[in-house]
Amino acid sequence: MQDLEDITVVALEQAVAAPYASAKLADAGARVIKIERPEGDFARGYDSLARGESTYFVWLNRGKESIRLNVKDPEDHAILARMIARADVFLQNLAPGAAERLGFGSDALCAAYPRLICCSISGYGEDGPARDQKAYDMLIQAETGLCGITGTADGPARVGVSVCDIAAGMTAAQAILQALFVRERTGRGRAIDVSLFHALADWMNVPYLQARYGGKAPARVGLSHPSIAPYGAYDCADGKAVLIAVQNGREWARLCSEVLEAPDLATDPRFATNDLRVANRAEMEPSIAAVFAAHTRDAMIARLNAASVAFGRLSDMDDLMAHPQARVITVQSGGAEIEMLAPGAIVRGAAPRYGAVPALGAQDAALRAEFGG
Repeated sequence: MQDLEDITVVALEQAVAAPYASAKLADAGARVIKIERPEGDFARGYDSLARGESTYFVWLNRGKESIRLNVKDPEDHAILARMIARADVFLQNLAPGAAERLGFGSDALCAAYPRLICCSISGYGEDGPARDQKAYDMLIQAETGLCGITGTADGPARVGVSVCDIAAGMTAAQAILQALFVRERTGRGRAIDVSLFHALADWMNVPYLQARYGGKAPARVGLSHPSIAPYGAYDCADGKAVLIAVQNGREWARLCSEVLEAPDLATDPRFATNDLRVANRAEMEPSIAAVFAAHTRDAMIARLNAASVAFGRLSDMDDLMAHPQARVITVQSGGAEIEMLAPGAIVRGAAPRYGAVPALGAQDAALRAEFGG
Protein backbone atom coordinates (compact mmCIF):
# COMPACT_ATOMS: atom_id res chain seq x y z
CA MET A 1 0.00 0.00 0.00
CA GLN A 2 1.28 3.46 -0.88
CA ASP A 3 1.38 6.22 1.70
CA LEU A 4 -1.43 8.35 0.23
CA GLU A 5 -3.45 5.56 -1.34
CA ASP A 6 -7.20 6.35 -1.27
CA ILE A 7 -6.49 10.10 -1.05
CA THR A 8 -8.02 12.02 -3.96
CA VAL A 9 -6.64 15.41 -4.95
CA VAL A 10 -8.50 17.63 -7.40
CA ALA A 11 -6.05 20.16 -8.79
CA LEU A 12 -7.28 23.16 -10.74
CA GLU A 13 -3.72 24.09 -11.56
CA GLN A 14 -1.31 25.53 -14.07
CA ALA A 15 2.33 26.53 -14.48
CA VAL A 16 4.71 25.42 -11.68
CA ALA A 17 3.78 26.08 -8.03
CA ALA A 18 0.57 24.07 -7.67
CA PRO A 19 1.71 21.31 -10.04
CA TYR A 20 4.88 20.93 -7.93
CA ALA A 21 2.76 20.38 -4.81
CA SER A 22 0.38 17.92 -6.45
CA ALA A 23 3.28 16.01 -8.06
CA LYS A 24 4.65 15.27 -4.59
CA LEU A 25 1.24 13.97 -3.53
CA ALA A 26 0.99 11.84 -6.68
CA ASP A 27 4.44 10.36 -6.05
CA ALA A 28 3.21 9.31 -2.60
CA GLY A 29 0.28 7.43 -4.11
CA ALA A 30 -2.54 9.98 -4.11
CA ARG A 31 -4.95 10.06 -7.00
CA VAL A 32 -4.40 13.48 -8.58
CA ILE A 33 -7.02 14.67 -11.05
CA LYS A 34 -5.55 17.58 -12.99
CA ILE A 35 -8.14 20.01 -14.34
CA GLU A 36 -6.91 21.71 -17.51
CA ARG A 37 -8.48 24.42 -19.58
CA PRO A 38 -9.60 23.16 -23.02
CA GLU A 39 -6.33 24.32 -24.60
CA GLY A 40 -4.31 22.78 -21.76
CA ASP A 41 -2.04 23.96 -18.99
CA PHE A 42 0.09 26.63 -20.64
CA ALA A 43 3.20 24.96 -19.19
CA ARG A 44 2.69 22.33 -21.90
CA GLY A 45 3.92 24.95 -24.36
CA TYR A 46 6.94 26.33 -22.51
CA ASP A 47 9.30 24.32 -24.73
CA SER A 48 9.49 20.95 -26.50
CA LEU A 49 12.92 19.75 -25.42
CA ALA A 50 11.99 16.55 -23.55
CA ARG A 51 11.56 14.25 -26.56
CA GLY A 52 9.06 16.69 -28.01
CA GLU A 53 7.33 17.44 -24.70
CA SER A 54 7.66 20.43 -22.39
CA THR A 55 10.45 19.99 -19.85
CA TYR A 56 8.44 21.85 -17.22
CA PHE A 57 5.32 19.79 -17.80
CA VAL A 58 7.14 16.45 -17.81
CA TRP A 59 8.90 17.35 -14.56
CA LEU A 60 5.76 18.35 -12.68
CA ASN A 61 2.89 16.21 -13.92
CA ARG A 62 3.88 12.57 -13.70
CA GLY A 63 1.30 10.22 -12.24
CA LYS A 64 -1.71 12.50 -12.74
CA GLU A 65 -4.98 12.15 -14.63
CA SER A 66 -5.86 14.93 -17.08
CA ILE A 67 -9.34 16.16 -17.90
CA ARG A 68 -10.21 19.25 -19.91
CA LEU A 69 -12.97 21.37 -18.40
CA ASN A 70 -14.38 24.77 -19.18
CA VAL A 71 -15.42 25.57 -15.63
CA LYS A 72 -17.61 28.46 -16.83
CA ASP A 73 -19.73 25.97 -18.77
CA PRO A 74 -22.60 24.72 -16.56
CA GLU A 75 -22.07 21.05 -17.36
CA ASP A 76 -18.32 21.18 -16.78
CA HIS A 77 -18.84 23.30 -13.67
CA ALA A 78 -21.12 20.58 -12.30
CA ILE A 79 -18.53 17.90 -13.05
CA LEU A 80 -15.88 19.81 -11.10
CA ALA A 81 -18.32 20.35 -8.23
CA ARG A 82 -18.99 16.61 -8.03
CA MET A 83 -15.25 15.89 -8.09
CA ILE A 84 -14.61 18.28 -5.21
CA ALA A 85 -17.50 16.78 -3.22
CA ARG A 86 -15.72 13.43 -3.32
CA ALA A 87 -12.17 14.74 -2.89
CA ASP A 88 -9.89 14.87 0.12
CA VAL A 89 -7.90 17.85 -1.19
CA PHE A 90 -8.81 20.69 -3.53
CA LEU A 91 -5.74 22.58 -4.79
CA GLN A 92 -5.94 25.64 -7.03
CA ASN A 93 -3.70 28.45 -8.20
CA LEU A 94 -6.09 30.67 -10.13
CA ALA A 95 -5.86 34.43 -9.83
CA PRO A 96 -6.97 35.77 -6.42
CA GLY A 97 -10.76 35.79 -6.21
CA ALA A 98 -11.28 33.68 -9.34
CA ALA A 99 -12.15 30.49 -7.45
CA GLU A 100 -14.66 32.41 -5.30
CA ARG A 101 -16.32 33.90 -8.38
CA LEU A 102 -16.70 30.39 -9.79
CA GLY A 103 -18.27 29.16 -6.55
CA PHE A 104 -15.18 27.22 -5.47
CA GLY A 105 -13.81 29.47 -2.76
CA SER A 106 -12.19 27.84 0.26
CA ASP A 107 -14.65 29.19 2.83
CA ALA A 108 -17.70 27.93 0.99
CA LEU A 109 -16.17 24.55 0.19
CA CYS A 110 -14.89 23.93 3.72
CA ALA A 111 -18.33 24.82 5.09
CA ALA A 112 -20.05 22.44 2.67
CA TYR A 113 -17.51 19.63 3.09
CA PRO A 114 -16.01 19.71 6.60
CA ARG A 115 -13.41 17.01 5.83
CA LEU A 116 -12.12 18.77 2.72
CA ILE A 117 -8.68 20.37 2.68
CA CYS A 118 -8.60 23.44 0.42
CA CYS A 119 -5.23 24.87 -0.62
CA SER A 120 -4.99 28.09 -2.62
CA ILE A 121 -1.70 29.28 -4.11
CA SER A 122 -1.36 32.87 -5.30
CA GLY A 123 1.33 35.40 -6.05
CA TYR A 124 1.03 37.74 -3.07
CA GLY A 125 -1.70 36.21 -0.90
CA GLU A 126 -5.42 36.65 -0.56
CA ASP A 127 -5.28 40.17 0.89
CA GLY A 128 -2.99 43.20 1.05
CA PRO A 129 -2.30 45.97 -1.48
CA ALA A 130 -0.43 43.67 -3.91
CA ARG A 131 -3.18 41.02 -3.88
CA ASP A 132 -4.07 41.46 -7.55
CA GLN A 133 -0.56 42.15 -8.83
CA LYS A 134 0.64 39.70 -11.44
CA ALA A 135 3.32 37.43 -10.06
CA TYR A 136 5.89 35.43 -12.00
CA ASP A 137 8.94 33.78 -10.54
CA MET A 138 11.53 36.36 -11.53
CA LEU A 139 9.28 39.21 -10.40
CA ILE A 140 8.91 37.63 -6.96
CA GLN A 141 12.67 37.05 -6.79
CA ALA A 142 13.03 40.80 -7.30
CA GLU A 143 10.22 41.84 -4.92
CA THR A 144 11.48 39.71 -2.02
CA GLY A 145 15.03 41.05 -2.32
CA LEU A 146 16.52 37.78 -3.55
CA CYS A 147 17.85 39.42 -6.71
CA GLY A 148 19.28 42.19 -4.57
CA ILE A 149 21.63 39.78 -2.79
CA THR A 150 22.27 37.54 -5.82
CA GLY A 151 24.81 38.40 -8.49
CA THR A 152 28.01 40.42 -8.37
CA ALA A 153 29.04 43.94 -7.46
CA ASP A 154 28.32 44.82 -11.09
CA GLY A 155 24.63 44.08 -10.73
CA PRO A 156 21.85 41.83 -9.42
CA ALA A 157 20.87 38.49 -10.94
CA ARG A 158 18.06 35.98 -10.78
CA VAL A 159 18.43 32.45 -9.50
CA GLY A 160 18.51 30.22 -12.57
CA VAL A 161 15.56 27.99 -11.63
CA SER A 162 11.99 28.81 -10.57
CA VAL A 163 12.89 29.03 -6.90
CA CYS A 164 9.81 31.04 -5.86
CA ASP A 165 7.41 28.61 -7.51
CA ILE A 166 9.28 25.69 -5.98
CA ALA A 167 9.25 27.31 -2.53
CA ALA A 168 5.50 27.85 -2.78
CA GLY A 169 4.90 24.30 -4.02
CA MET A 170 7.01 22.82 -1.23
CA THR A 171 5.21 24.96 1.36
CA ALA A 172 1.82 23.90 -0.01
CA ALA A 173 2.71 20.20 -0.05
CA GLN A 174 3.94 20.36 3.56
CA ALA A 175 0.81 22.20 4.70
CA ILE A 176 -1.47 19.72 2.92
CA LEU A 177 0.28 16.75 4.51
CA GLN A 178 0.03 18.44 7.91
CA ALA A 179 -3.69 19.01 7.34
CA LEU A 180 -4.21 15.36 6.36
CA PHE A 181 -2.49 14.30 9.58
CA VAL A 182 -4.62 16.63 11.70
CA ARG A 183 -7.77 15.41 9.95
CA GLU A 184 -6.99 11.89 11.14
CA ARG A 185 -7.19 13.24 14.71
CA THR A 186 -10.08 15.68 14.41
CA GLY A 187 -12.07 14.53 11.39
CA ARG A 188 -11.98 18.06 9.99
CA GLY A 189 -10.21 19.59 7.03
CA ARG A 190 -8.99 23.16 6.77
CA ALA A 191 -8.25 26.01 4.38
CA ILE A 192 -4.64 26.79 3.46
CA ASP A 193 -3.36 29.92 1.74
CA VAL A 194 0.13 29.94 0.25
CA SER A 195 1.76 32.67 -1.81
CA LEU A 196 4.95 32.80 -3.81
CA PHE A 197 5.92 36.04 -2.07
CA HIS A 198 5.48 34.77 1.47
CA ALA A 199 7.03 31.35 0.79
CA LEU A 200 10.19 32.95 -0.59
CA ALA A 201 10.17 35.74 2.01
CA ASP A 202 10.48 33.04 4.68
CA TRP A 203 13.65 31.85 2.97
CA MET A 204 15.00 35.42 3.09
CA ASN A 205 15.06 35.64 6.88
CA VAL A 206 18.85 35.53 7.34
CA PRO A 207 19.59 38.60 5.16
CA TYR A 208 16.44 40.26 6.54
CA LEU A 209 17.58 39.81 10.13
CA GLN A 210 21.11 40.89 9.25
CA ALA A 211 19.78 44.09 7.71
CA ARG A 212 17.10 44.81 10.31
CA TYR A 213 19.13 44.18 13.44
CA GLY A 214 22.69 44.36 12.19
CA GLY A 215 22.22 47.33 9.92
CA LYS A 216 24.02 45.61 7.09
CA ALA A 217 22.51 43.73 4.19
CA PRO A 218 24.78 41.14 2.57
CA ALA A 219 26.72 42.39 -0.42
CA ARG A 220 26.48 40.79 -3.84
CA VAL A 221 29.72 38.85 -4.15
CA GLY A 222 28.98 36.33 -6.88
CA LEU A 223 30.44 32.95 -5.99
CA SER A 224 32.30 34.35 -3.00
CA HIS A 225 30.88 34.63 0.51
CA PRO A 226 30.22 38.04 2.09
CA SER A 227 31.56 37.08 5.52
CA ILE A 228 33.84 34.02 5.05
CA ALA A 229 37.16 33.76 3.21
CA PRO A 230 38.53 31.97 1.33
CA TYR A 231 35.15 30.85 0.04
CA GLY A 232 34.58 30.83 -3.69
CA ALA A 233 35.49 29.58 -7.15
CA TYR A 234 38.97 29.26 -8.61
CA ASP A 235 39.78 28.56 -12.25
CA CYS A 236 42.04 25.60 -12.98
CA ALA A 237 44.48 24.94 -15.80
CA ASP A 238 41.97 22.96 -17.85
CA GLY A 239 39.42 25.79 -17.89
CA LYS A 240 37.25 24.18 -15.24
CA ALA A 241 36.62 25.69 -11.84
CA VAL A 242 36.36 24.36 -8.31
CA LEU A 243 34.91 26.08 -5.26
CA ILE A 244 36.40 25.87 -1.80
CA ALA A 245 34.84 26.72 1.56
CA VAL A 246 37.22 27.27 4.45
CA GLN A 247 35.22 27.45 7.68
CA ASN A 248 37.85 27.68 10.43
CA GLY A 249 41.52 28.15 11.28
CA ARG A 250 42.36 24.46 11.08
CA GLU A 251 41.05 24.23 7.53
CA TRP A 252 42.91 27.39 6.60
CA ALA A 253 46.17 25.89 7.87
CA ARG A 254 45.56 22.64 5.93
CA LEU A 255 44.70 24.55 2.77
CA CYS A 256 47.94 26.54 2.99
CA SER A 257 50.28 23.68 3.87
CA GLU A 258 48.77 20.69 2.03
CA VAL A 259 46.92 22.19 -0.94
CA LEU A 260 48.77 25.40 -1.72
CA GLU A 261 52.11 24.12 -0.40
CA ALA A 262 52.63 27.53 1.20
CA PRO A 263 52.66 26.99 4.97
CA ASP A 264 53.94 30.52 5.58
CA LEU A 265 50.65 31.86 4.26
CA ALA A 266 48.83 30.31 7.22
CA THR A 267 50.89 32.36 9.70
CA ASP A 268 50.81 35.60 7.75
CA PRO A 269 49.35 38.12 10.26
CA ARG A 270 47.14 39.62 7.54
CA PHE A 271 45.25 36.31 7.28
CA ALA A 272 45.39 34.99 10.84
CA THR A 273 41.61 35.07 11.43
CA ASN A 274 38.56 34.87 9.23
CA ASP A 275 37.76 38.54 9.84
CA LEU A 276 41.26 39.47 8.68
CA ARG A 277 41.02 37.21 5.66
CA VAL A 278 37.75 38.88 4.67
CA ALA A 279 39.21 42.36 5.23
CA ASN A 280 42.37 41.48 3.26
CA ARG A 281 40.70 39.31 0.63
CA ALA A 282 42.29 41.24 -2.25
CA GLU A 283 45.79 40.52 -0.93
CA MET A 284 45.05 36.86 -0.16
CA GLU A 285 43.25 35.75 -3.33
CA PRO A 286 46.16 35.94 -5.85
CA SER A 287 48.23 33.43 -3.86
CA ILE A 288 45.38 30.92 -3.94
CA ALA A 289 44.34 31.57 -7.53
CA ALA A 290 47.86 31.06 -8.85
CA VAL A 291 48.11 27.54 -7.48
CA PHE A 292 44.70 26.50 -8.83
CA ALA A 293 45.54 27.99 -12.23
CA ALA A 294 48.67 25.81 -12.45
CA HIS A 295 46.83 22.46 -12.07
CA THR A 296 43.84 20.69 -13.56
CA ARG A 297 40.58 20.55 -11.66
CA ASP A 298 40.98 16.84 -10.94
CA ALA A 299 44.48 17.40 -9.57
CA MET A 300 43.28 20.16 -7.26
CA ILE A 301 40.34 18.02 -6.11
CA ALA A 302 42.78 15.25 -5.21
CA ARG A 303 44.74 17.71 -3.07
CA LEU A 304 41.60 19.09 -1.44
CA ASN A 305 40.32 15.61 -0.66
CA ALA A 306 43.62 14.59 0.88
CA ALA A 307 43.63 17.73 3.05
CA SER A 308 39.92 17.40 4.05
CA VAL A 309 39.14 20.85 2.71
CA ALA A 310 35.55 21.27 1.58
CA PHE A 311 35.11 21.77 -2.16
CA GLY A 312 32.59 21.57 -4.94
CA ARG A 313 32.93 21.46 -8.70
CA LEU A 314 31.45 24.36 -10.64
CA SER A 315 29.40 21.92 -12.67
CA ASP A 316 27.79 22.45 -16.02
CA MET A 317 24.90 20.24 -17.13
CA ASP A 318 27.27 17.68 -18.65
CA ASP A 319 28.95 17.39 -15.25
CA LEU A 320 25.57 16.96 -13.56
CA MET A 321 24.44 14.29 -16.02
CA ALA A 322 27.62 12.34 -15.30
CA HIS A 323 27.72 13.06 -11.57
CA PRO A 324 28.33 9.87 -9.57
CA GLN A 325 25.92 10.99 -6.83
CA ALA A 326 23.02 11.78 -9.18
CA ARG A 327 19.93 9.58 -8.86
CA VAL A 328 17.45 9.35 -11.70
CA ILE A 329 13.93 8.07 -12.28
CA THR A 330 12.24 7.14 -15.54
CA VAL A 331 8.73 8.21 -16.52
CA GLN A 332 6.61 7.70 -19.61
CA SER A 333 5.62 10.79 -21.58
CA GLY A 334 4.25 11.04 -25.08
CA GLY A 335 5.03 7.39 -25.71
CA ALA A 336 8.71 7.83 -24.83
CA GLU A 337 10.79 7.17 -21.77
CA ILE A 338 12.10 10.30 -20.07
CA GLU A 339 14.91 10.08 -17.53
CA MET A 340 14.98 12.86 -14.95
CA LEU A 341 16.70 13.60 -11.69
CA ALA A 342 15.03 11.87 -8.76
CA PRO A 343 13.19 13.61 -5.91
CA GLY A 344 15.39 14.54 -2.98
CA ALA A 345 13.92 12.33 -0.27
CA ILE A 346 14.41 8.59 0.03
CA VAL A 347 11.72 7.27 2.36
CA ARG A 348 12.79 3.84 3.49
CA GLY A 349 10.01 1.31 3.56
CA ALA A 350 7.85 3.34 1.16
CA ALA A 351 7.55 2.77 -2.58
CA PRO A 352 6.98 6.02 -4.52
CA ARG A 353 4.89 5.87 -7.65
CA TYR A 354 6.29 7.60 -10.69
CA GLY A 355 3.35 7.36 -13.08
CA ALA A 356 3.12 8.47 -16.67
CA VAL A 357 2.80 12.10 -17.71
CA PRO A 358 -0.74 12.44 -19.11
CA ALA A 359 -1.48 13.65 -22.59
CA LEU A 360 -3.91 16.58 -22.67
CA GLY A 361 -7.35 15.22 -21.78
CA ALA A 362 -6.09 11.65 -21.58
CA GLN A 363 -8.78 10.77 -19.03
CA ASP A 364 -11.56 12.97 -20.44
CA ALA A 365 -13.91 10.13 -21.24
CA ALA A 366 -13.27 8.09 -18.12
CA LEU A 367 -13.59 11.03 -15.73
CA ARG A 368 -16.65 12.43 -17.43
CA ALA A 369 -18.27 9.03 -17.07
CA GLU A 370 -17.23 8.79 -13.41
CA PHE A 371 -18.35 12.28 -12.38
CA GLY A 372 -20.92 13.09 -15.03
CA GLY A 373 -23.93 12.78 -12.75
